[in-house]
Amino acid sequence: MVAEYYPRRRDPVLGVWAHRQALAARDAGAEVRVLVLERPVPPVSALKSARRLGSALAGAATQPRHDTLDGLDVEYVRFVSPPRERSYTTWDRWARAPLGRALSKLHADWPLDLVHAHYALPAAAAALAFSEEEKLPLAVSVHGGDVLGPLVSTPQARARVSGVLRRASVVLCNSRDTLIRCSALTGSAARMCVIHLGAEAPADPPPKRAEPTIATLGHVVARKRHVDVLHALTVITARVPHARWVAIGDGPERQPLQRLAADLGVADRIDWLGQLPPDEALRELSRCHVMAMPSLDEAFGVAYVEALACGLPAIGCANEGGPEEIAAMGEGMLLVPPRDPDALADQIASLLTNTERLTALSDAARDTAAREFSWDRCGRATVDAYERAIEEGPR
Repeated sequence: MVAEYYPRRRDPVLGVWAHRQALAARDAGAEVRVLVLERPVPPVSALKSARRLGSALAGAATQPRHDTLDGLDVEYVRFVSPPRERSYTTWDRWARAPLGRALSKLHADWPLDLVHAHYALPAAAAALAFSEEEKLPLAVSVHGGDVLGPLVSTPQARARVSGVLRRASVVLCNSRDTLIRCSALTGSAARMCVIHLGAEAPADPPPKRAEPTIATLGHVVARKRHVDVLHALTVITARVPHARWVAIGDGPERQPLQRLAADLGVADRIDWLGQLPPDEALRELSRCHVMAMPSLDEAFGVAYVEALACGLPAIGCANEGGPEEIAAMGEGMLLVPPRDPDALADQIASLLTNTERLTALSDAARDTAAREFSWDRCGRATVDAYERAIEEGPR
């Protein structure tokens, strides 16, 4: 498995879903090794601050080339590249040689049957030359960033993504909406399938918070629309006087939102927990009552199914591929119009003020997650896709 987004010692949250899928595939019968594309040079943004630069350098220094995560052997393949904003669609050219050497060495010591890369760019494109030279099938997971991300929105980038997907033995899409977008790029849905990522609640969930609590789990970036939850909170308090909001995650929008919360007079109702280790984040999520994340450009949304697994009704936006698909697969996922804090507030307040409905929907959410979004199901589907790709051979 080759990935750019994957847990590191300095960031155990990054790409944790890719790690969980690797574990799920292993538990379903695959033998798995992981190669992670690692940029040891700090990003340009870190150069603007001595403190951030020191932190970035210290973080890179703590990451060994080889590590073991939950029994999986993980190698961090270092490469250098120009700044992300100007060159992300060509990063594979910078990663190709070091990744090829790492794959060749691994293949010599531990013969491979298949290479599975997360994202067409840069991971799959960087692995393509090796897989074709060795005549190995290439599986590519598409998570939405390949078809929705602003860095791959240019015609040149879309052409590069299309070229990689056409040469893949199998394309694993995280939702039906992603598959439709991928097939539009390539002109065919052949060798494409949908495999949903999974979720799992804490084995010993803590007790619920005493106050009616809304959670948002995700990076605090503009497209996640934390700002809509914040404005909704100002409306909810009139109907639910003791309501609180817990924001689990961090990002560039946090400080502006904190200033806005103070201006709106609700700062004392918000707990900014920041980025937490995955297990701790799920424990904090399970303490809450409702999960609201009215984000845009949401190809799937692992946070929604994590909320369902923890027994929280999850609220996302209508006409978004991921939330619409999750809602169609069982109870527990609710939809509101995008960029509509009033509709969001009404949906949240109606749940928090109706204990009977909230309890019934919480139970249904757990059932939906267990039936449709378990890691066991994800692992078996992933291994089935591997086997089909190996049987059909390279593209």
